[in-house]
Amino acid sequence: MSKYPQPRLWTPKFPEKYVGDHTNIVARSSWEIKFMNWCDNNTSIVRWNSEETRIPYICATDNRPHTYFVDFRIEVINKYKQQKTYIVEIKPECQTIPPIYKGKQTKRYLTESMTFLKNQSKWKAASNYARDRGWEFIVLTEKHLF
Repeated sequence: MSKYPQPRLWTPKFPEKYVGDHTNIVARSSWEIKFMNWCDNNTSIVRWNSEETRIPYICATDNRPHTYFVDFRIEVINKYKQQKTYIVEIKPECQTIPPIYKGKQTKRYLTESMTFLKNQSKWKAASNYARDRGWEFIVLTEKHLF
């Protein structure tokens, strides 16, 4: 049995807001479903998509090029009636901070270190990509979602 949840199709109530194929929206976690529901139901969100934004990056773990599929892109009308675009990653908070070294290089520590480095590589590329377009990149954790 896999330790990761199985991806599943998600159907929006307001498909006209979705940019892309609204019949093929894949949710990879319950956290993503919560965010998708929020995007779908929030009247300030005028357009959104899931895993449609592709960003090239060089990963610090292998120094090779990869493609980062950002979880979401949302276009929002803010309280000042201005349109703002965000690219959004949903991650557990533990993956947003460096792992704590406890004096021993365990398999878990090495895995967590590699995950952290990979995420940092992706997020640096995403921040630059967003900035170049006048957008903003944000990472949301369980603290934001719940």
